[in-house]
Amino acid sequence: MRAILDLIVVVLHLYTYVIIISAVLSWLVAFNIVNLHNDLVRSLWNGLNALTEPVLRPIRRQIPDLGGIDISPVIVLLLLYFIEQVIFLYIYPFVF
Repeated sequence: MRAILDLIVVVLHLYTYVIIISAVLSWLVAFNIVNLHNDLVRSLWNGLNALTEPVLRPIRRQIPDLGGIDISPVIVLLLLYFIEQVIFLYIYPFVF
Protein backbone atom coordinates (compact mmCIF):
# COMPACT_ATOMS: atom_id res chain seq x y z
CA MET A 1 0.00 0.00 0.00
CA ARG A 2 2.89 2.36 0.70
CA ALA A 3 4.16 1.82 -2.83
CA ILE A 4 0.81 3.01 -4.19
CA LEU A 5 0.92 6.07 -1.96
CA ASP A 6 4.49 6.78 -3.07
CA LEU A 7 3.39 6.50 -6.69
CA ILE A 8 0.52 8.92 -6.06
CA VAL A 9 2.92 11.42 -4.45
CA VAL A 10 5.32 11.14 -7.41
CA VAL A 11 2.45 11.73 -9.86
CA LEU A 12 1.37 14.77 -7.83
CA HIS A 13 4.92 16.15 -8.01
CA LEU A 14 5.11 15.57 -11.75
CA TYR A 15 1.75 17.26 -12.28
CA THR A 16 2.99 20.20 -10.20
CA TYR A 17 5.90 20.58 -12.60
CA VAL A 18 3.56 20.34 -15.59
CA ILE A 19 1.38 23.14 -14.21
CA ILE A 20 4.39 25.36 -13.51
CA ILE A 21 5.83 24.77 -16.99
CA SER A 22 2.42 25.46 -18.54
CA ALA A 23 2.10 28.75 -16.65
CA VAL A 24 5.60 29.87 -17.64
CA LEU A 25 5.00 28.92 -21.27
CA SER A 26 1.73 30.86 -21.28
CA TRP A 27 3.62 33.94 -20.03
CA LEU A 28 6.25 33.48 -22.74
CA VAL A 29 3.55 33.24 -25.40
CA ALA A 30 1.65 36.23 -23.99
CA PHE A 31 4.75 38.43 -24.07
CA ASN A 32 5.75 37.22 -27.58
CA ILE A 33 9.01 35.71 -26.42
CA VAL A 34 8.19 32.38 -28.05
CA ASN A 35 6.17 32.04 -31.20
CA LEU A 36 3.36 29.50 -31.61
CA HIS A 37 4.16 29.25 -35.33
CA ASN A 38 7.15 27.10 -34.40
CA ASP A 39 6.12 23.43 -34.59
CA LEU A 40 7.99 22.39 -31.44
CA VAL A 41 6.51 25.20 -29.36
CA ARG A 42 3.02 24.56 -30.73
CA SER A 43 3.19 20.83 -29.98
CA LEU A 44 4.51 21.53 -26.47
CA TRP A 45 1.74 24.11 -25.96
CA ASN A 46 -0.97 21.70 -27.15
CA GLY A 47 0.38 18.87 -25.01
CA LEU A 48 0.55 21.01 -21.87
CA ASN A 49 -2.92 22.40 -22.50
CA ALA A 50 -4.28 18.88 -22.95
CA LEU A 51 -2.80 17.92 -19.57
CA THR A 52 -3.77 21.01 -17.59
CA GLU A 53 -7.01 22.35 -19.04
CA PRO A 54 -9.30 19.57 -17.69
CA VAL A 55 -8.22 20.56 -14.17
CA LEU A 56 -7.93 24.32 -14.64
CA ARG A 57 -11.17 24.89 -16.59
CA PRO A 58 -13.61 24.09 -13.71
CA ILE A 59 -11.63 26.32 -11.37
CA ARG A 60 -11.65 29.17 -13.90
CA ARG A 61 -15.44 28.89 -14.08
CA GLN A 62 -15.79 29.20 -10.30
CA ILE A 63 -13.48 32.12 -9.54
CA PRO A 64 -14.46 35.69 -10.52
CA ASP A 65 -12.70 37.55 -13.31
CA LEU A 66 -9.68 39.36 -11.94
CA GLY A 67 -8.98 41.55 -14.93
CA GLY A 68 -6.70 39.31 -16.97
CA ILE A 69 -4.91 37.65 -14.06
CA ASP A 70 -5.35 33.88 -13.99
CA ILE A 71 -4.87 32.47 -10.50
CA SER A 72 -6.24 29.02 -11.29
CA PRO A 73 -2.74 27.43 -11.49
CA VAL A 74 -1.99 28.77 -8.01
CA ILE A 75 -5.23 27.28 -6.68
CA VAL A 76 -4.43 23.91 -8.28
CA LEU A 77 -0.90 23.99 -6.85
CA LEU A 78 -2.31 24.68 -3.39
CA LEU A 79 -4.77 21.81 -3.77
CA LEU A 80 -2.00 19.46 -4.87
CA TYR A 81 0.08 20.50 -1.87
CA PHE A 82 -2.91 19.94 0.42
CA ILE A 83 -3.50 16.44 -1.01
CA GLU A 84 0.17 15.60 -0.59
CA GLN A 85 0.14 16.75 3.04
CA VAL A 86 -3.01 14.74 3.77
CA ILE A 87 -1.31 11.66 2.37
CA PHE A 88 1.88 12.20 4.38
CA LEU A 89 0.26 13.21 7.67
CA TYR A 90 -2.96 11.19 7.83
CA ILE A 91 -2.75 8.21 5.50
CA TYR A 92 0.90 7.21 5.24
CA PRO A 93 1.59 6.70 8.99
CA PHE A 94 -1.35 4.32 9.39
CA VAL A 95 -0.49 2.04 6.47
CA PHE A 96 1.39 -1.08 7.48
